[in-house]
Amino acid sequence: MSYCREEGKDRIIFVTKEDHETPSSAELVADDPNDPYEDQGLILPNGDINWNCPCLGGMASGPCGEQFKSAFSCFHYSTEEIKGSDCVDQFRAMQECMQKYPDLYPQEDDEERENQSKDLETTPAEAAVAKEDKGSS
Repeated sequence: MSYCREEGKDRIIFVTKEDHETPSSAELVADDPNDPYEDQGLILPNGDINWNCPCLGGMASGPCGEQFKSAFSCFHYSTEEIKGSDCVDQFRAMQECMQKYPDLYPQEDDEERENQSKDLETTPAEAAVAKEDKGSS
């Protein structure tokens, strides 16, 4: 015998083998051709941002989603000479939020940072050696 119980916001439905053997009476709802979010890109035809766009990779719905939306919206609607230059505070808030969740928003690896800093350190030395070699010819 199947039954249903509520736990908070969830409804748990238990069904029997017999329930699964009978054909479903559910009717599928056809896609709405006028749905503004269906098969749209990042920017909707009316110029708004499509927060459901898969191109955002879920950034708009994560723990820093509100900060991301604020920064991205500011940049999108920015009319400054250097686009987005008026959005520094919003991007800073987004970055600070992301630093609180390193597992969800990974930073560069420490090893990668070390290699980059070593590359920066060796480049001037290599230039000096090259200059000495050139002068001794």
